[in-house]
Amino acid sequence: MNPRKASNMNPFNLQSPSRRLRRLRPILWVVLSMLALSACSDEDVPPAVAPDDHAAEESAGHGDDAAESGERELHLSAEQRGLLKVGVDAAPRGHADAMVSAPAVVRFDPNRMARIGPRLEAKVVKVPIDLGERVRTGDLLAVLDSVELGRARARFLTANAMLETAQADFERERRLAEQQISSQEELLEAKARLSEAEAEQRAAMEALRLFGLSADEIASTGRGEELSRLTLTATMDGVVQRRDLSPGQTLGPADTPIHIVDNSRMWLMIDAFEGSLDRIALGQPVEFTSRALDGTRFPGRIDWVSHQLDEQSRTVTLRAVLDNPEGKLRAGLFGTARIQTGAGEGPPRVPVDAVQRLGEEDVVFVPAEEDHAFRAVPVTLGHEGNGWVEITAGIAAGDPVVFEGAFDLMSALTASARSAEHGH
Repeated sequence: MNPRKASNMNPFNLQSPSRRLRRLRPILWVVLSMLALSACSDEDVPPAVAPDDHAAEESAGHGDDAAESGERELHLSAEQRGLLKVGVDAAPRGHADAMVSAPAVVRFDPNRMARIGPRLEAKVVKVPIDLGERVRTGDLLAVLDSVELGRARARFLTANAMLETAQADFERERRLAEQQISSQEELLEAKARLSEAEAEQRAAMEALRLFGLSADEIASTGRGEELSRLTLTATMDGVVQRRDLSPGQTLGPADTPIHIVDNSRMWLMIDAFEGSLDRIALGQPVEFTSRALDGTRFPGRIDWVSHQLDEQSRTVTLRAVLDNPEGKLRAGLFGTARIQTGAGEGPPRVPVDAVQRLGEEDVVFVPAEEDHAFRAVPVTLGHEGNGWVEITAGIAAGDPVVFEGAFDLMSALTASARSAEHGH
């Protein structure tokens, strides 16, 4: 016998707590709705007049019909759209238990981070940027003043002047030698002085480059700007994550007081237990959720598996890359990673909370043809595990299904049916 089917066979018809809760939720809402309507009826009917038994029985029967086979489509009003949070996703294919859950933490991608600071000792003059500010490559981050840089630039200017003089001397000696006015020895001496001046100029230029000056900044040396002035500019597009400097502060070549990060993509570092290693492979889909973000799902894929186990925790570190276009993910955020070890195999599946109870049927909500409308579709449930439940009939893999907010839609649908019944 298939162990998956055997797990669903229960002679005592026992249900998991999550399924029992799904069956009780609509009943609770119906009871609350009936109590509210009863209160309204008490105000309209005089106390001396008893309600008609036949009418009450007919009303109760009509309510059962509404719950079991009544309206299955819900049109959200503008007010409801503002109050309800509904999330729709495509139903993935895969067995509910074909998943590994493990703790995970979000980190910045080091390849998308720049630590910026001076390459020599300098004093801060001005810092025009602030924390959280978005910058682009080349934007000014800080203005500094460096005695050492001033000396290096002065040396470069001196080397340029010496090179010009040596070039002029060599050209003069060459012309005189051609006219046999100057000796070959004097020409060779002039050529040696030129070579020495060229080497000195290259060394002075290289020193400025090592101090972080660009080719344009080196070429413009001595054209009006203070020789000791040093500017720090952004080397990438991103957000200022760290700004640990202020005017008057002295920085050294080891200091990197400004950090810029590109948080559009983040790393997810996962600690998976060694018992699940035989089920984990590169390229497997992973989904990250955190209580701090109200269960919002962030998809990614495993792109690295460590070759070393932690000797104390007996876990292996995995890495996944997550897109973060809205910036909701933050470095240091803890949560749970669910790795789909059997992705692409098995029936469609949905989160357990996506399944609701309508009368005697299990249903999921799918978008209707009209905007802001949803339809309850009866489904047949299969195996449940890891917060997911398999759907053996009713929807297909890839169909859009309400993953978030299904209980609110069920409550609104029930209330709408009761309101229509009361008005009738």
